[in-house]
Amino acid sequence: MDWKTAITEQARQAMTELLDIANPEAGELVVVGCSSSEIVGAHIGKGSSPEAAEAVLAGICPVIAERGLFLATQCCEHLNRALIMEKEAARRFGYEIVSVVPQPKAGGSLSAAWYRQLKEPVAVESVKAAVGLDIGGTLIGMHLRAVAVPVRLSVKQIGEAPILCARTRPKYIGGARAVYGE
Repeated sequence: MDWKTAITEQARQAMTELLDIANPEAGELVVVGCSSSEIVGAHIGKGSSPEAAEAVLAGICPVIAERGLFLATQCCEHLNRALIMEKEAARRFGYEIVSVVPQPKAGGSLSAAWYRQLKEPVAVESVKAAVGLDIGGTLIGMHLRAVAVPVRLSVKQIGEAPILCARTRPKYIGGARAVYGE
């Protein structure tokens, strides 16, 4: 198996496990941050790999689509961690659209590749996703709903990049007499 196929399979398995555990409803948002540099063994921001990013998308996109979810990819710090998504999704969630086109070294390889794949790509400054996958320490927490819960997977890395995953849950409110459901 070549390295791109291995990345695709690792990404597919990670997203499948994450969505199986998190169990988001159809129509919800998944955020993915990805350092393609870390995937290929370089320091974040120092070895951008469009090929690695495309391999990740090849693994995660079918899994997300078959569950009726929307994907937002987080750009790098050079674009203030803006997100790339389909215009339909941005409108559905009420996100304000901003103007930028990500590039591999200014936005990140994953967001640049995702932008090229979308029918009507747009950028937004922030989202509140139900589920998140962070590949290589890109710090996606700011784009998750208020109560993020860590999710442990059997997949620990994609390529050379460690992964962290989270699902979200509603906030618990109330006092001593409050009762909480699932």
